[in-house]
Amino acid sequence: MRIDRKKSWYERVPKVELHLHLTGAIPHETLWELIQKYGGDTSVPDISTLEEKFKYRDFMHFLETWVWKNQFLREYEDFTFLSEAVACDLASQNILYAEVFFSSSRFRNEDLTIQGLAEAVRTGLSRITEIEINLIIDLVRDNGPENAVEILPGIIESKEFGVIGIGLGGNEKSYPPHLFTDIYEKARQAGLHTTAHAGEAAGPESIWSAINNLKVDRIGHGTRSIEDEKLVDYLAEHGIPLEICPISNVKTGVVESIKKHPVRYYYDRNVPVSINTDDPKMFGNSLAEEYEILAKELGFIRDEIRTMLFNAVRTSFLSDDKKRELASKLINHPEW
Repeated sequence: MRIDRKKSWYERVPKVELHLHLTGAIPHETLWELIQKYGGDTSVPDISTLEEKFKYRDFMHFLETWVWKNQFLREYEDFTFLSEAVACDLASQNILYAEVFFSSSRFRNEDLTIQGLAEAVRTGLSRITEIEINLIIDLVRDNGPENAVEILPGIIESKEFGVIGIGLGGNEKSYPPHLFTDIYEKARQAGLHTTAHAGEAAGPESIWSAINNLKVDRIGHGTRSIEDEKLVDYLAEHGIPLEICPISNVKTGVVESIKKHPVRYYYDRNVPVSINTDDPKMFGNSLAEEYEILAKELGFIRDEIRTMLFNAVRTSFLSDDKKRELASKLINHPEW
């Protein structure tokens, strides 16, 4: 294996990611091609202005930009195209395995089905063999539990395309976890793993509900767990994993700065945390940069970073055999 010594250790070390949104990870060059495919957009006359568009005034501006880019994803081939580009980009960062959220219901219409979208994404992902990627279908809580009931059969039928779980993104406050209790139970019975965004925009009560009502395997974000000491104790005692996204949390205003991010507190309290990028091409971050800034601002040493990488392997939705295989790849990598 040829090692590029010009890259930092954080870039060279093999990595695993568990909280990454597919359409938030589209390389800008790929999105630019899709924009041109559909006739361009006057707000982005060239690729440099596209780069500027991903600099946000506030969280609402971020959400507006998210919705804006989705208009250029219209056909199955668009999802195959972007998925291959995302996989290629992740592999180039020495990410060996990723679990990727895909909000397929945002794009479902008379021409695009849940199963068809999953197949289109899988077709693109499978073209890059240096990385393994599995899919978590985001139910999109803003569409309500009725929509989740409607799309669940299609999600279950998409398991053949590498769909291994369901997630719950969107407006935490308006659509709390308990509304989706029955859907999560049915998903579990169908053999799907479960996670839910909680404790990002809403407080500890959202995390408690995800645990007690949805019985999730993992918590997406969980950043605000620190507001309830009993919750932190519970997470540590029961080994409930948090999918922590530090730079995203700063960019969206959940925390003021990396220096004030509670990830160090959770780590020291033995809460199983993994480090993730969330929407890297929308926030301008990479997984290597996440680890590097945690080292710089919060004093994480390399052995602690290795522990968090192992946490990602251990709390992934892979089978035990696959986890052992992935862990072996990390340990035996020359940069480990």
